[in-house]
Amino acid sequence: MDKKANGEINWAETILLPNTEFPMRANLPNAEPSFLNDWNDIDIYAKNREINKGNKTFTLHDGPPYANGNLHIGHALNKILKDLIVRSKFMMNYNVSYIPGWDCHGLPIEWKVEEKYRNKGLDKDTIPINDFRDECRDFADHWIDIQKDEFKRLGVIGDWDNPYTTMKFKSEALIAKELLRIGMQGALYMGSKPVMWSVIEKTALAEAEVEYLDYTSDAIWVKFDIDSKKSLGSDTQNHKIPENTSIVIWTTTPWTIPGNRAICFSSNISYSQYEVQSTDGDVWAKQGDNYIIADSLVDEVMGISKVTEYKKITEISSDILKELICKHPFHNLLKGFNLMSHY
Repeated sequence: MDKKANGEINWAETILLPNTEFPMRANLPNAEPSFLNDWNDIDIYAKNREINKGNKTFTLHDGPPYANGNLHIGHALNKILKDLIVRSKFMMNYNVSYIPGWDCHGLPIEWKVEEKYRNKGLDKDTIPINDFRDECRDFADHWIDIQKDEFKRLGVIGDWDNPYTTMKFKSEALIAKELLRIGMQGALYMGSKPVMWSVIEKTALAEAEVEYLDYTSDAIWVKFDIDSKKSLGSDTQNHKIPENTSIVIWTTTPWTIPGNRAICFSSNISYSQYEVQSTDGDVWAKQGDNYIIADSLVDEVMGISKVTEYKKITEISSDILKELICKHPFHNLLKGFNLMSHY
């Protein structure tokens, strides 16, 4: 056993440590580019396909990112998880096909090009349509090249030399061909559906392109009178509900009340029938009225309704609630609003 110059024992030599060529520290900022260069030099994706040629195929259909701006953490999470699938399938001897792609259609690209026009004092409507489309294509090509390099930097392998883009004429022709085939099979139909519309761009908007304006809406309590003469079973007949009993609901979308045709309740919530005994001033609730309310909310509802005194009459089970038929609040006020039914 060697000793140090001062005579102390070199205890490090008493430990049996494994010998390895792996570095003690990962040093990823320097090591990662080296790994990526090695993979690129041997074309690791094509090499794996060649090794597994003739084996069972596995194709990863990848939803394309939008060709507009640098990658963000969402892109990284998406592509890295898919890269794990591709690599694991290669290791399971599958002949994997992964062709990256880009979505080049939509308003964001056009809006960016129009923004460039506005900065130059130009009006989009004065630009020839073909010139405008060419600039949109150039914009998409620019960001495809940038995103491609960024995906490669993340270590994602694939057929990067032959990606698909929705703006390629071949892709557009295939889309038209498949749409025609679907139509010839009778699988297309014409219907009506409300869609968001851009007045400025004169085109329909996808949900992802819609930005909602923050709006504060009033919440309301609404009473639905129970028609005690009608029921869907025997439970309500055995439980005598007074004529002046209503179910109270709460909603943050008052404009949906005209379309209401059902009342939701939960079998996990306790409900009871409460009788109004006194109120504070001239309010909607009257002495003798009966309301079915969730027990946990009765104090809040009665307080806001300015009911000063009330009495619990009986508990109402979900078996009773599901048999009740109520009148719409607009019943007898507007023609066409009939009894409520449950779903």
